[in-house]
Amino acid sequence: MHVSFDRPMAASALLYRSAAIAALIIGWSAAPADAQEWARKMFTVTSHNFGTVAKGSKTEYRFVFRNIYNEDLHVVGVRTSCGCTSPTVTKQDLKTHETAEVVASFNTRTFQGQHGATLTVTFDKPFYAEVQLRVAGNIRGDVTFDPPFVDLGTVDLGKGSERQVRVTRLGSAPWEIKDVRSANANFEVSLSKPTREGGRTIYDLTTRLKPGTPAGYVKGQLIIVTNDPRATQIPMDVEGRVVAEVTVSPQLLALGSVPAGETITKNVVIRANREFKITGVFCSDGCLTCEPKTTAARVHILPVTFQAGDSVGKVERELRIATDLGEGAVPVVTVQAQVEAGDDDGAAAAPTAKQAVSLP
Repeated sequence: MHVSFDRPMAASALLYRSAAIAALIIGWSAAPADAQEWARKMFTVTSHNFGTVAKGSKTEYRFVFRNIYNEDLHVVGVRTSCGCTSPTVTKQDLKTHETAEVVASFNTRTFQGQHGATLTVTFDKPFYAEVQLRVAGNIRGDVTFDPPFVDLGTVDLGKGSERQVRVTRLGSAPWEIKDVRSANANFEVSLSKPTREGGRTIYDLTTRLKPGTPAGYVKGQLIIVTNDPRATQIPMDVEGRVVAEVTVSPQLLALGSVPAGETITKNVVIRANREFKITGVFCSDGCLTCEPKTTAARVHILPVTFQAGDSVGKVERELRIATDLGEGAVPVVTVQAQVEAGDDDGAAAAPTAKQAVSLP
């Protein structure tokens, strides 16, 4: 039997089929973009401009991301679109509420002028996704730091520190450092008078860390203010660490989400300038336990176990560590956890990545 279609009906069918195919193609192309959204939500900042920096200077920026989901997270790696920037990831496996950083290091030794890069961070758990981070900056070839940043090193609490960096500018045109600024009140800076020789202008910049600086990591910048209209401000990084006789890391132990009735164990590291023993640990209600360390050492790794009770909600306790160094020598450790109902109650500590965005 022969069946014929009139032209209007055939044209309508063809138009309908073309529209359906186009919609399907659009859906396919949009789905991967939507699927990335759960990963982008973990970053609060996705771009950074270094501004104008000196040749050879240490220039880094840290993109912080936090696992806000109930599933474990895994970072496959990070790649760069330009050799002007080298990226690394500080931690590849993150549980709920844990944080890590993508460290973007600007290659100021081998590049000059205006450069930018796109850093692509790839995740494969709990789902595949890529997040793009962007950096840019201008590397001046005529200004150098020696050494490339102010490295204060490890400083004993209460003693302070002092370091010197030579700032050199190549060129016969008059060049002057008018001021050196910092937002960190623990820094004191002095500047030598300039010397000019062989087409160079040289300053010796001395940075002092005040003795009253509290224990912990020291990280900041000095802003060198010049009379050059092309770059009135040039940053110089400052890094160091002030340590007490005894330090604890971390001093805030975040355990994340713990199902009611279950336990979780994480390490606390205690360091001292001399060997010591841990003679005991104390918690107000016994929900925190760990074994004393009776062998003397300068560094002790102390596994701390938290036993979640039946009550749901935020738990915060103080862990006091006694040593043979004397009473109160070890800073108090604050332990935080979020006790969640068990699976039977259907509660979740955090949204899942799949809930954050509709995945195909």
